[in-house]
Amino acid sequence: MVCLLPGACRGVSMRLKKQVTVCGAAIFCVAAFSLYLMLDRVQHDPARHQSGSNFPRSQISVLQNRIEQLEQLLEENHEIISHIKDSVLELTANVEGPPALLPYHTANGSWAVLPEPRPSFFSVSPQDCQFALGGRAQKPELQMLTVSEDLPFDNVDGGVWRQGFDISYSPSDWDTEDLQVFVVPHSHNDPGWIKTFDKYYTEQTQHILNSMVSKLQEDPRRRFLWAEVSFFAKWWDNISAQKRAAVRRLVGNGQLEIATGGWVMPDEANSHYFALVDQLIEGHQWLERNLGATPRSGWAVDPFGHSSTMPYLLRRANLTSMLIQRVHYAIKKHFAATHSLEFMWRQTWDPESSTDIFCHMMPFYSYDVPHTCGPDPKICCQFDFKRLPGGRINCPWKVPPRPITEANVAERAALLLDQYRKKSRLFRSNVLLVPLGDDFRYDKPQEWDAQFFNYQRLFDFLNSKPELHVQAQFGTLSEYFDALYKRTGVEPGARPPEFPVLTGDFFSYADREDHYWTGYYTSRPFYKSLDRVLEAHLRGAEVLFSLAVAHARRSGPAGQYPLSDFALLTEARRTLGLFQHHDAITGTAKEAVVVDYGVRLLRSLVSLKQVIINAAHYLVLRDKETYHSDPAAPFLQMDDSRLSHDALPERTVIQLDSSPRFVVLFNPLEQERLSVVSLLVNSPRIRVLSEEGQPLSVQISLHWSSATTIVPNVYQVSVPIRLPALGLGVLQLQPDLDGPYTLPSSVRVYLNGVKLSISRQTPFPLRVMDSNPSDFAISNRYMQVWFSGLTGLLKSIRRVDEEQEQQMDMRVLIYGTRTSKDKSGAYLFLPDGEAKPYIPKQPPVLHVTEGPFFSEVAAYYEHFHQVVRLYNLPGVEGLSLDMSFLVDIRDHVNKELALRIHTDIDSHGTFFTDLNGFQVQPRQYLKKLPLQANFYPMPVMAYIQDAQRRLTLHTAQALGVSSLGDGQLEVILDRRLMQDDNRGLGQGLKDNKVTCNHFRLLLERRTTSHEPGLFSKLAAMFRGLVFSRNSIRSPKVRAQHERTTSYPSLLSHLTSMYLNTPPLVLPVAKRQATSPALRSFHPLASPLPCDFHLLNLRTLPAEEDNSPSADAALILHRKGFDCGLEAKNLAFNCTTSQGKLALGSLFHGLDVAFLQPTSLTLLYPLASPSNSTDISLEPMEISTFRLRLG
Repeated sequence: MVCLLPGACRGVSMRLKKQVTVCGAAIFCVAAFSLYLMLDRVQHDPARHQSGSNFPRSQISVLQNRIEQLEQLLEENHEIISHIKDSVLELTANVEGPPALLPYHTANGSWAVLPEPRPSFFSVSPQDCQFALGGRAQKPELQMLTVSEDLPFDNVDGGVWRQGFDISYSPSDWDTEDLQVFVVPHSHNDPGWIKTFDKYYTEQTQHILNSMVSKLQEDPRRRFLWAEVSFFAKWWDNISAQKRAAVRRLVGNGQLEIATGGWVMPDEANSHYFALVDQLIEGHQWLERNLGATPRSGWAVDPFGHSSTMPYLLRRANLTSMLIQRVHYAIKKHFAATHSLEFMWRQTWDPESSTDIFCHMMPFYSYDVPHTCGPDPKICCQFDFKRLPGGRINCPWKVPPRPITEANVAERAALLLDQYRKKSRLFRSNVLLVPLGDDFRYDKPQEWDAQFFNYQRLFDFLNSKPELHVQAQFGTLSEYFDALYKRTGVEPGARPPEFPVLTGDFFSYADREDHYWTGYYTSRPFYKSLDRVLEAHLRGAEVLFSLAVAHARRSGPAGQYPLSDFALLTEARRTLGLFQHHDAITGTAKEAVVVDYGVRLLRSLVSLKQVIINAAHYLVLRDKETYHSDPAAPFLQMDDSRLSHDALPERTVIQLDSSPRFVVLFNPLEQERLSVVSLLVNSPRIRVLSEEGQPLSVQISLHWSSATTIVPNVYQVSVPIRLPALGLGVLQLQPDLDGPYTLPSSVRVYLNGVKLSISRQTPFPLRVMDSNPSDFAISNRYMQVWFSGLTGLLKSIRRVDEEQEQQMDMRVLIYGTRTSKDKSGAYLFLPDGEAKPYIPKQPPVLHVTEGPFFSEVAAYYEHFHQVVRLYNLPGVEGLSLDMSFLVDIRDHVNKELALRIHTDIDSHGTFFTDLNGFQVQPRQYLKKLPLQANFYPMPVMAYIQDAQRRLTLHTAQALGVSSLGDGQLEVILDRRLMQDDNRGLGQGLKDNKVTCNHFRLLLERRTTSHEPGLFSKLAAMFRGLVFSRNSIRSPKVRAQHERTTSYPSLLSHLTSMYLNTPPLVLPVAKRQATSPALRSFHPLASPLPCDFHLLNLRTLPAEEDNSPSADAALILHRKGFDCGLEAKNLAFNCTTSQGKLALGSLFHGLDVAFLQPTSLTLLYPLASPSNSTDISLEPMEISTFRLRLG
């Protein structure tokens, strides 16, 4: 069905006759489609199939009902046709452009928005549906969902290795092949945790790195491992050229290894894949420019659980090996017992091994020295020579280390070798990795000397005794992996013989007992939200800056364009990267450190708005010669502003007077979008015109500051507008008397006994009532949404083409924390049992707003303010519910606020959560585990489903989610906890902010229903094609695939994008002089296939960090999607292309002068530059190209 909104016909000047012809054609289309709907309803009416229809009386009754329905439909159709005719007659005299068809009230009081006279298409290649059906992959030896279901999680005391078991060996085990031991000195430096980033650097990190340079040069046998490039870059800027040269030598000769090479060691639960990729690129590009270093191995010792997205990204960056540490202790024990601690980590969708990366899992409790040499921490602690008597720290097991002397070296070496041998029995090779370090270690020269001198004496002794069959040395992580590959006879990165393949992830993490680290999925949600706002702005700024610079250079010397904005982009990249640190976005730092992060985030957000404003200003000018950048008086204003880092944004109010005001709108999506854009203005008498001067229909609403306070002289104008992909649109605002295009919202306020008065001096329909005991609904062309009259919360949804309502019962709940010693904190979620209902002190005040382009229900409670909005638009906006929760629990004590949606979906304990916004991981509710163990991270979405329906909760900020019962989805909105949870932070969570959590709720129907659609036919066809070959995949393999993989629909992907990248509103600053001519900016000559996502278009730095080069990194992601969800009448344009894309003709007005495929972070070219600009991506693939536009 074709559905566009009034005013979206873009014009060129059209003759009146053509206008009437077009509108006449629209009348015919509507009439034809309405008749089709009538026949369709009669043909598929469920009542036809009711029992009892064999009786003549029932048949007559059914027939009579059908006739009545037909008459009603004809009457509605006549009403639509009449209104179109009236609109045409009224508006053909309009000389400013094509006639705009006005929304109108139907007989039942709801608003109808007329269709646009242009086609929409949804053309998905059948081959593109095959991917989600899967079944090509062989079952891996280790599938984490199965492992978790099979493990008893019994926590039996294992002796000295409390969470493991006794390890035995025979000294003859190494007679045929020596044990090769690599001791890897390292220092884990958190870029903010107990201290701020700068304080850590000043007080500790710079001393570690300064000592490293001198101490490594003393003996070529010494080694050191470093991971955090953010600290390294700050130090580099403050050292001499002589010291820099020494560092390059140490890297070159292999004494110093930079592992992973990201800007930080990121959290893997809450971080979005855009930010994970970006901080990896920032780190790798810095290393290449300054050290000539290319990281080979990943090192993640401290993130609180591990996502399968990280091995994919590292492999795409051309790393061959990686290490992880924080995994549930029961899984570590199981893997140790089955010699599975080293494995090939493979993506669930990979049918072969292209995504494989070799992974080493550390077996014991921690990455500190007592838990790395072997299973007995009491013994290992004696070989941490920082703890020698007289130092600041000692061994908790009361047996201190002793300096190694000629007199004791034999005894001490034997004790240490026993631990090495026991640890090696947990692995499949005779190559052993022994990390030697901890947080902020090696910050004093004395520690370097104590560790290196004492260990070298032990190594010299062990290596001098051939009968011991051991060779021990200092090493780097890559030296360990290289030795392992050599011993097992494979090339680096290849699968050693008999080593297992693993798929899945390592959430959720518990380090002991039932202490699950699932609280940090929600801790400090205000900053989790701000992180995503900054991310969206960074991506938008990157794309606009790259396009603006390319166009400026093509037009001639880019002298007028502020290339200095590149320094702001670089700072923002590094700020976003810093916040991905596993104590930043997690919400697990001290309060003063959180403030420091917040100030940085806000500063970069303001800078990015400046970059966007400058780029948008240039690109939207009709005459580029008139461009002039004046930082003191920018051409465009910001869409909103924040008074401080912990304040919610305040939207800009556009001041109208006698002269027109212009507004530039930026669509950060790579797809054309139809959205309602809301502006705040100072007058309700307004006329909104398109770029061509055509009047647009708008919905104007009151602006409320609280449940009962209307903001004076501020009004919300909501304009439906179609914006070009990655482009800029232009609106003109004029003061006007009430015209036919300005349509007011009607508001009903239910006070529910609250003794408050509301100012009624308003030109809008406003009714104030005491209460509303009965349920009520709002609706659009797709659905009717029911709410409780008492609570104002969602109750059910009924699609317009279905008789039956779908239960959608929304409840707000409260979790407490335990009364025992161990309580919930920043990391841990330790509830005192099941959640209890949130009981307000007084009933909520309800607002019900209805209008032509959106309707919404607002419920004002003491601790939260919920708004559910339903857009009356065709396409993505109208197919889901927009929900926001303004949460304030600053008066709570040890409470967590949760939102639970209870449906009648038969989910069988299975639910699905995303990993980093990149992929979806099936989850299973496990009754054998405590409640808190069943929570998982939700960066962008979670869903439940059965054979008929799927319900997806999309989120604009990372939060913790679960499904604790069939048909349920539950998300933790905020947590306020008064105590530390004994994981080193030393504080609770008491700095809560007023936080806005933003969601979209999408209910989809599977195509196995009574009306088969295109996708169901495609899915059925491919199931027949693929599953008929029993030799290729058996039912058992198919069931395994269906359990381990799942994908959103294309509609779901787009819904997530709409939520996370809203249009940016940039008002043209008010000026005395005449405004220059503006025109919309359409950067793409043709739309991207709708399964492609332009992850970034990132200008690369020149030799000097603060200036841009002519090259950019184009990063594309082809999304995997499920075709089995209904896709008819979606009313948005979408095509797929089997992964093919012609980049040469993609950008309007720009040529692709250079194109080269590279590794993810551009360190490795994957092919020579080619004249061909046609590319191809596999489903789920992320690909990077070095690109030069000209």
